[in-house]
Amino acid sequence: MHLGATLRLLRVDAGLSLRDLARRIGVSSAYLSRVENGVDAAPTPERLAAIARELDVPAPLLMDVAHRLSPFVAHYLEEEPAAGALLLELARRRLTAAQLTRVRVWLDTEFPARAPWPDTPVPALSPVLSPDRMVLRMTCGALEDALDVAAGRLAAALPEVSASRLVAELRRREAESSNAVGNGVAVPHAHVENTPPLAALVTLARPLATETPDDIPLRLLVVLVGGERGPTWLARLAHVARLASHGLAERLGDVEQASEVQERLAVLEASR
Repeated sequence: MHLGATLRLLRVDAGLSLRDLARRIGVSSAYLSRVENGVDAAPTPERLAAIARELDVPAPLLMDVAHRLSPFVAHYLEEEPAAGALLLELARRRLTAAQLTRVRVWLDTEFPARAPWPDTPVPALSPVLSPDRMVLRMTCGALEDALDVAAGRLAAALPEVSASRLVAELRRREAESSNAVGNGVAVPHAHVENTPPLAALVTLARPLATETPDDIPLRLLVVLVGGERGPTWLARLAHVARLASHGLAERLGDVEQASEVQERLAVLEASR
C-alpha cells in the first residue's frame, strides 16, 4: 500500500498545488509532501476525511486505500462492542473476497439498510472495461510500449480520437506526475473532451522495472480516458487505487483469459 502516491495523483488531477491542499486541511506543505512521498505514516482517519472533503471524493475510498478504520466504523464499534467480536471471527476464518460477498448478500436480505450510505456511489471499473480492451501477459521493455498498445485498443472504441493523440495525452499526464499507485499497479489516464469513460487493462508477463512509489515492479496497468472531470473522475481513479491496495495485480497477474479477468474483477469490486 502507498497512500501517498494516491493522494498526489488525486491532488494533481483536482488541480490543487501541494501548498493549496495543505492550507485547506490545516497542515504544513512539508508534512503533506512527506506523506505523499511515503516518508510519514498515513494520516489519521479524521485527517483523511478532511482530505477527502477537499478533493471531493468519498472518504471511505481513502480510508480503504490506507487500510484505516473509518470513524463511522469506530463509532459503531464503541456503541456495539459485540460487533468487534464478529469482526474478529471474520478475520480468524480468513474469509475470501467471494465468501465476504456471500455474507454481504445475506446481510442485504436479512437486514436491509435502513438508510442510504451517506457517500457518493463509487464508479466501478467493470462497466468501462471490455474484453477487447484487455491485453494479458504482455511482454514489453518499457512503459511506453504498454501505453502504445493500450491507446490502440482504446482508440478502436473512439472513432473520433486517434491512438497517437491518446498516447500523447497519456504521456503528458505521466510527465506531470507519476501514475503508479503501488502494489505493482499504475493508472495512466487522460482527459479527452466529449468522450465517454473507457478503460483498458494491461497485465505484464514480466514485471517492469520502472519507478514506483513502493519499489514494487509494475505488473498491471489500468489505462483510463474520458471527458468527465471533477468528483466522478477522481472517485474513479481512487477506486482503482483501492483495488490495487487489495491485491489487484496479484489477482489478475496470472490470468490468461479475458472472461476470467471479468469474473475475478467482479468478485473484487463486489467485496469493496
